[in-house]
Amino acid sequence: MNSSVLFGLTIVLLVFIDVKIAFAVGTGGNSTVRPQPKAGQCPRLLNVVPSHKGCVCDEDCPGNDKCCIFDCGAVCVPPAFSKAGVCPRRRWGSGMCAEFCSNDSDCPSSEKCCHNGCGHECIAPYTVKPGGCALPKGTPMCAEYCYHDGQCPEEQKCCRTTCGHACSEPCI
Repeated sequence: MNSSVLFGLTIVLLVFIDVKIAFAVGTGGNSTVRPQPKAGQCPRLLNVVPSHKGCVCDEDCPGNDKCCIFDCGAVCVPPAFSKAGVCPRRRWGSGMCAEFCSNDSDCPSSEKCCHNGCGHECIAPYTVKPGGCALPKGTPMCAEYCYHDGQCPEEQKCCRTTCGHACSEPCI
């Protein structure tokens, strides 16, 4: 064989070995890439028939199902998805002691599954406006002028006062 052909084959072989070593180092010596978890999160309660029992990770489950652990062990179930917005603060007392929902996906349209003081129910969320609230100063406002940012005009946020809440300009 010609020395230039031998030299060329040696270079190709060295590049191939270098790539294999770099891949092995990048994967911690394990040539298999770890699977990514599937979208969504495990539901709070098991209220469907699992599609598969005895899973170890999401990849063991068919379709979009996730591997979730409940009292009965690890099972494959459809994922729950969180909707945008924040559950409102409870205004006073407790709500009904019943579980009307277990995840946001159990609720219609944009409603979220929120704790009502005793159980869970679907409630219209509110959107949190950008920015933060300043620390309350000695403002003697002892009333609830707002419960969430959506009740405040324009960019104002619903911020804590010394003994209540009021609309205030946000701090950036």
